[in-house]
Amino acid sequence: MNEKTATFQFLGLTFNVGNMVSVLLACVVVFCVVFALSRHITMKPGKGQNVLEWLVDFTNGIVRSALSGKVANDLGLWGFTTFLFILISNLQGLLLQVDVSGVTYVKSPTADPIITMTFALLTLTLAQYLGIRKNGYKQHFLSYFKPFKVFVIVNIFEEFTNFLTLGLRLFGNIFAGEMLLGIITKMAVGGGPLMWVVSLPLSLAWQGFSVFIGCIQAFIFVTLSSVYISHKVDIEE
Repeated sequence: MNEKTATFQFLGLTFNVGNMVSVLLACVVVFCVVFALSRHITMKPGKGQNVLEWLVDFTNGIVRSALSGKVANDLGLWGFTTFLFILISNLQGLLLQVDVSGVTYVKSPTADPIITMTFALLTLTLAQYLGIRKNGYKQHFLSYFKPFKVFVIVNIFEEFTNFLTLGLRLFGNIFAGEMLLGIITKMAVGGGPLMWVVSLPLSLAWQGFSVFIGCIQAFIFVTLSSVYISHKVDIEE
């Protein structure tokens, strides 16, 4: 969290160069992966097409586990792109980290709370929009007064806690994984040949575990996002 960052000012706002580069790189990787897998679409699918179709079916299953009907169909592409981007973002820092003069320019975008909280805010904003589109302004905002009017404070506070937990859960898991991997690497560099022997299997084991955590967290984020959206779209009477 105390790492050096490169920033610049534009229209009174501060921009983190490392975050911008990392997010852009993740977007490029997602595009290249989907582009490569979607070449040569045929009635008899090859390996790449099978992988792509499995990913689409998998993310559609996540969305449809919480939503149904037209809303689920409309959010199929959202679920696919969100899952794939967060997955790549979670794993990016395990495969590639670029530091120049102590300043980090490439890492996992989701290891920064600004990125994960932004995703959480976008998700909850989308949930509000879809709730209003389906139920109208009046019914949507009246739902905050259910089951009793005094529950409006609890319901509003719940929105805030959903925002925090959705973003911080993702950030905490990815940041902790990268931090521990960095500690193991520093031990290997500064500890001599004997420490290399100890650190190598530790590093490989932790990288494998971090890949698992990265996949699980992408799944959890899309699942919880779908649940939050369903709560706004399907208002309980």
